[in-house]
Amino acid sequence: MTTPKNTICLWYDKDAEAAATFYARTFPDSSVRAVHRAPGDFPGGKAGDVLTVEFTVVGIPCLGLNGGPAFPHTEAFSFQVATDDQEETDRYWDAIVGNGGAESACGWCKDRWGVNWQITPRVLTEALAAGGDEAKRAFAAMMSMRKIDVAAIKAARRG
Repeated sequence: MTTPKNTICLWYDKDAEAAATFYARTFPDSSVRAVHRAPGDFPGGKAGDVLTVEFTVVGIPCLGLNGGPAFPHTEAFSFQVATDDQEETDRYWDAIVGNGGAESACGWCKDRWGVNWQITPRVLTEALAAGGDEAKRAFAAMMSMRKIDVAAIKAARRG
């Protein structure tokens, strides 16, 4: 495999390998490609510790860097995963939140490593793209939710 031209680099304290393994187990088209150990001591680690992990999340190439606690994740970066129905929405949401993560608002949640996720049913993005009153109703419904309720969004679209 060749190195992708563009890769998302995610900074972890020390658990990049555990995070990558979890993502690979949870999402389709996801895998851990390689684990690289530090050839020498570095801030936050010792020679032989896992330094970087190459992985994909739903087809997106990523590099996990075990850089120490200096830079925590924020909502300024998130993965947005489009879902086709409530079952798929529930599966991803429950995997992230149920594995030490936390719920947020409007389809956002955070995994136990602090990475933010938007678990977004396609029916919601389609409603927002439709514009007009349909978008307003779907948006208003979404604003009261944590995990997105597909049936409630469909009802809001209909008026």
